[in-house]
Amino acid sequence: MAHDSDLPCDGDGVCMVCKTKPSENESLLCKTCATPWHVTCLSAPPNSMADAVNWECPDCSLPPDVPRVAVKQNAAAASSSSGSDLIAAIRSIESDSSLTEQEKAKQRQELLSGSAKASNLEVVNTDNDVLNILDGSLNCSMCMQLPERPVTTPCGHNFCLKCFQKWIGQRKSTCANCRTPIPPKMASQPRINSALVIAIRMARTLRSGASGGTSKVAHFIHNQNRPDKAFTTERAKKSGKANACSGKIFVTIPGDHFGPISAENDPERNLGVLVGETWEDRFECRQWGAHFPHVAGIAGQSDYGAQSVALSGGYEDDEDHGEWFLYTGSGGRDLSGNKRTNKLQSFDQKFDKLNEALRVSCLKGYPVRVVRSHKEKRSSYAPEKGVRYDGVYRIEKCWRKAGKQGFKVCRYLFVRCDNEPAPWTSDEHGDRPRALPSVKELNGATDITERKGSPAWDYDEEKSCWIWKKAPPNSRKPIQCQNDDDGTKVRKVRSKKNTVSVKQRLLKEFSCLICREVMNLPLTTPCAHNFCKACLESAFAGQSFTRQRGEGRRTLRVQKNIMKCPSCPTDISDFLQNPQINRELMNVIESLQRQIEEENAGLNEDVDGGSDGKDEVPTEEAAETDKCVEDDKEGAKPITETETKQTNKRKRSGDIDDVSPKKSLDKPDVVHNLGEVDSAIPELLV
Repeated sequence: MAHDSDLPCDGDGVCMVCKTKPSENESLLCKTCATPWHVTCLSAPPNSMADAVNWECPDCSLPPDVPRVAVKQNAAAASSSSGSDLIAAIRSIESDSSLTEQEKAKQRQELLSGSAKASNLEVVNTDNDVLNILDGSLNCSMCMQLPERPVTTPCGHNFCLKCFQKWIGQRKSTCANCRTPIPPKMASQPRINSALVIAIRMARTLRSGASGGTSKVAHFIHNQNRPDKAFTTERAKKSGKANACSGKIFVTIPGDHFGPISAENDPERNLGVLVGETWEDRFECRQWGAHFPHVAGIAGQSDYGAQSVALSGGYEDDEDHGEWFLYTGSGGRDLSGNKRTNKLQSFDQKFDKLNEALRVSCLKGYPVRVVRSHKEKRSSYAPEKGVRYDGVYRIEKCWRKAGKQGFKVCRYLFVRCDNEPAPWTSDEHGDRPRALPSVKELNGATDITERKGSPAWDYDEEKSCWIWKKAPPNSRKPIQCQNDDDGTKVRKVRSKKNTVSVKQRLLKEFSCLICREVMNLPLTTPCAHNFCKACLESAFAGQSFTRQRGEGRRTLRVQKNIMKCPSCPTDISDFLQNPQINRELMNVIESLQRQIEEENAGLNEDVDGGSDGKDEVPTEEAAETDKCVEDDKEGAKPITETETKQTNKRKRSGDIDDVSPKKSLDKPDVVHNLGEVDSAIPELLV
């Protein structure tokens, strides 16, 4: 058994016990691993010169009370050779001057472990760069293979779970690679590093010839194969339609289409969606694109805008006056219980998510489609049954105020601006610009937002109709209905999302659990969670490892502070006193980033050099592009501040190789993750 004080000399020949460099007469080489040891610092030095020749270090020699079953596999691998043959093979490796020290160590490990797969792996690795990176940096320090069920020690070295348990079973409490003491709790209950598991699994999938991930069966039903009705079974016709399927989409618009649905988007009827058109329920309304969500009352994106809303009596603060109405935003309710019957506010609403989407439409002046449901019993303008399309409205103002239930709600002023008359009027013409109504609740409102510039959807005095004064926002979603059978050619929206390579997907797996970005100076805790060094240290900034307990007359001893891992309740205070960077993981991340940068640089050169000006933009798209350019000359601003923020966000999430600095902990989207943590940690769930 290796004594706690039995430590070898380091790479510079300095003893790790007495911190001095022994002379040649005072150093002793192990006959098995050829590791230098300081004789005077050994707990059991050899008694004679004969013993020194055949001496084995405490790590290579088994204690007498450890059963031989623990090394049964190694003994079986070396059973074909006698002890003298094994020593001769090791001596031949040491005497080979053509090998480097690292190659000698690798061959010694292969010889002792009986592994015969290393050479085969090298042949396969030549065909795959990703596997080369992992196999060269994350190998187990004992079997020299990609670790099975990898375990990472606090000092940053990776081992197979079986190899680690075998090492601990030999009553060794230090790392086999750097001799750093292993925490007793980790030695008794080692945790598997899930990030390495996913990375190694992806690399092995590539080696087997797959496309970089486990194949998933996706059951997709094309639009033409969907039923004309939103339900097909008797059970689905019951109240609530919990089993209803999505019916066929009849209009050729994307999911984020702004404004009315014209006749050119209605290939079957050539009418478009007319004001006053009524459907049986929200499922049918979805089929005609007036309001795509069949449950949510707002359709939109927080960085893009809102396309449609539904008035269905969900909030008692709503006021409906026909040509204008006051709409209440979403959120503010605890939906952990019964989501259908919970109508009570439990916290304040904020301008985020769908509420922010409505505010973006207010600032830009986008038209918002409005549908009214028969569930709104307090409104005189709601239909008697079903769901009705009532045209487009424009949000003129939005604010926050205390609602009827005592919590703050987001409020929006909608004013009708459609070219067709409303269903409840006998007029023959549509709306005209009207003065904004007087809203009394604005007196005590906060966070008032009002559009200052010209709206994108406005009234044209020459044409006497509502038109797009500015170019509508470009769609980011595919067209819902793509029917090419009838001969009508439907132009598909091209996806702007770049294809993510295997290396980029692999790099995403090495993300910090706090900032959700690729780790910089990675740390692996004893509970097998990975963080950036800066993120983990900032999470416990300002906290001391101990606290005094002698404020009164009695003097008590110092108590250790408990510092829980940000991802689990494990105490990592001992680890935080001297955190060691996971060098092996950092090398993998740097190699992936470097190769991705090289690939992107080569791709940019090919694009710049290979463009000949042909087949760049179709004729129809070119005309639309020229039209947008002319609109820009007339004062339109298709690219706004909100869209610029959206583009920067997509760049941060798409360009994995450009690892940006970590988020500042002073931003408002940062909250406390643990009760005793003084600094803030970003939310872990998205």
